[in-house]
Amino acid sequence: MRHILSLSLGSSSRDKIATATVLGEEFQLERRGTDGDLGLFGRLMRENDGRVDALTVGGTNLGLHWNHRFYPFYDVMRQVAAVRHTPVVDGSGLKNTLEREAVQLLQEQGTIDFETAKVFLVCATDRFGMAEALAQVCPQLVFGDLMFNVGLPIPLRTLRSINLLAPLALPLLGRLPFKWIYPTGKKQEKTVPKWGKYYQWADLIAGDALLVVRHMPKSLEGKTILTNTTTEADVEHLRGRGVRRLITTTPVVAGRSFGTNVLQGIFVTLLGRRPEDIGPEDYLELAHRMGWQPTLRDLQSRKSEALN
Repeated sequence: MRHILSLSLGSSSRDKIATATVLGEEFQLERRGTDGDLGLFGRLMRENDGRVDALTVGGTNLGLHWNHRFYPFYDVMRQVAAVRHTPVVDGSGLKNTLEREAVQLLQEQGTIDFETAKVFLVCATDRFGMAEALAQVCPQLVFGDLMFNVGLPIPLRTLRSINLLAPLALPLLGRLPFKWIYPTGKKQEKTVPKWGKYYQWADLIAGDALLVVRHMPKSLEGKTILTNTTTEADVEHLRGRGVRRLITTTPVVAGRSFGTNVLQGIFVTLLGRRPEDIGPEDYLELAHRMGWQPTLRDLQSRKSEALN
């Protein structure tokens, strides 16, 4: 059995082990949280190097990709630098492919009419493929990067504005202590309502689930959430806030949608190549072979279905 180990800077309360069969291959999918402990995260990376088929980075990123450039998070990169034998991925390869394709599928299938929908993407620089796809089809779009990354109450409404800011801000963000810019450990379990004006304005709220939940208001009555990593506890939390539909871009396995990092680990293992040797077309071709579709859950009627 192939083993994909996701080491996360997030809370250990979200830990999970599941099995899945993908294109005839059996996988053990394991998520292990370190409660924000960077030292433990790095030690587990080193200890499991060569022992599993793929190591995946959860609760953080190796860095941010924007406009064909990579801006590393140096705190995280230092912890994976000693890994020599096992591929290390953070899901970025799929954020640029599957999430981009998910937006196109949702539009083509009539699940979301992006031409009329009001969309709040909490952090575009974390979901660059989704951001670019949304900008092509959605005229009413707000990016929350300055709100969620810097704490400034300034909405961004165009990719051009992010293109101008990214080369200035992202190199600086990458050198800050990571806990300053992203919730880690137990902080991931806290919800502090903020930026409610934009949550309430939107019909659809998109982006990283932890960021969406971090500042959501008490009521999200009738809203649609587009994200990936969710546990059953997350689903119940969103249901209790009145969310009508939850769309996840990764498959549900054993009651949860694992993150793009885990799914990229599966893809890299199946393709049998180093991540740097795999292109977007390789991920898409494999996803189509798997019959991948976004998953829609009607949270108020408890129905779940793959979109096709």
